[in-house]
Amino acid sequence: MTDDVETRRRRALYRAMHRGTKEMDHLVGRYADAYLPAMTLDGLAHFERFLALPDPLLQGWFFGTQPVGSPEFDGLVREMRRFHGLEDRS
Repeated sequence: MTDDVETRRRRALYRAMHRGTKEMDHLVGRYADAYLPAMTLDGLAHFERFLALPDPLLQGWFFGTQPVGSPEFDGLVREMRRFHGLEDRS
């Protein structure tokens, strides 16, 4: 089972770093590189669902041009924004 989890982590890291746009490759990829090794199985499954979302939607969430319309991903987006120093400073 450990090999299966490690394979999933490697695939998730690859998908995070090869999103299709350089901005999202950087934002999602750096976060994944830092946090994937310690993610629980549930956290990994959650992150894999996040990776299935399209870049334009994620960009809107990251840069605040769209509200995060998914309670499932609200916490993850906030955590990733904090990781990159993009949190709202108001």
